[in-house]
Amino acid sequence: MYTDEEVEFLLEEYAVNKDIAEVARKLGKTPRSVIGKLSRLGVYEKKVYLSKAGERPVTKLEYCARIARCLELNVEGLEKAPKGVLKEIAERLEGL
Repeated sequence: MYTDEEVEFLLEEYAVNKDIAEVARKLGKTPRSVIGKLSRLGVYEKKVYLSKAGERPVTKLEYCARIARCLELNVEGLEKAPKGVLKEIAERLEGL
């Protein structure tokens, strides 16, 4: 349970410091508890996963679907190709 004061502190601290572990430590709560409370309050922003290159990750199947749309072909089995190759093909086809 969170007191009104804890909720107020939580909201203020989260607005300034998005580090859940730090906010939880200051409140003496677990990070999961803090995430749950912020979610119920409708303010929690889930971290967006980015690849090592700093981009949103794209699956091989997504690249295959993009290639299939460009070529208007069934490209079944193409997902076995290396991801870098699929990315290059998709980007070149979309650039035409």
